[in-house]
Amino acid sequence: MAKIPERPEDIFDEFRVDYTTIFGDDLLAIILYGSGARGEYIPKKSDINFLIALTDNGIERLGDAMNLVAKWQKRRILVPLFLTKDYIESSLDAFPLEFFNIRSAYKVIHGEDILKDLIIKKEDLRVQCERELKAKLLLLRSSFLQAQGKVHLLRELITQSLPAFISIFKALLHLKGEEIPGNSEAVIQAIAESFGLDRKLFQTLWYIKRGEEKPGRDEVKEIVWKYISEIKGLSKQVDKIVF
Repeated sequence: MAKIPERPEDIFDEFRVDYTTIFGDDLLAIILYGSGARGEYIPKKSDINFLIALTDNGIERLGDAMNLVAKWQKRRILVPLFLTKDYIESSLDAFPLEFFNIRSAYKVIHGEDILKDLIIKKEDLRVQCERELKAKLLLLRSSFLQAQGKVHLLRELITQSLPAFISIFKALLHLKGEEIPGNSEAVIQAIAESFGLDRKLFQTLWYIKRGEEKPGRDEVKEIVWKYISEIKGLSKQVDKIVF
């Protein structure tokens, strides 16, 4: 059985060798991002995320990596994000939030640092943050109704939705010129302070996501409804941010 890494660093050498063997000079960079780069990796729970930058010729040979991707998926390594430098540079206005979050915590384990000089425009980032908040607000409402008051579904709604909001929260702190904390719990506290959100509520959401609190039916219904209300208010604030 394929062994799940205890630390992302445990697989760096093997991972690097595998991809350099296939792509050679067409491999520009291998970059770790996400929880593994933030120091929040939990074995057997967290995924390990890599961005792999290839030349135009390398991206045309992407099929050569099919078996390799399958090999690493058995060890809980997600399919890497395969990109070219041109794709990244031409997509910063379309996906500013995604690239902002990748760049917020990453480690180059092979090749050049293709992220350090990226310029993400604040207005592009603000627009996507607003769009993502409003889209996720609609999803929260529909999921709340679909759960039909079932405790496990409401808890699951919190567990699955909160990480996506945390990625938006980091960008919002950046837009306000504030320091972005190094861990997710601190990000939640900072966003509540910065935007006047219910700090106790978001702390509870974090504890539920971590499995440290398991509220009953009536309590979790109230928590989710307050959650929806807070995101609604936050989206209105983001709509009014100007530069």
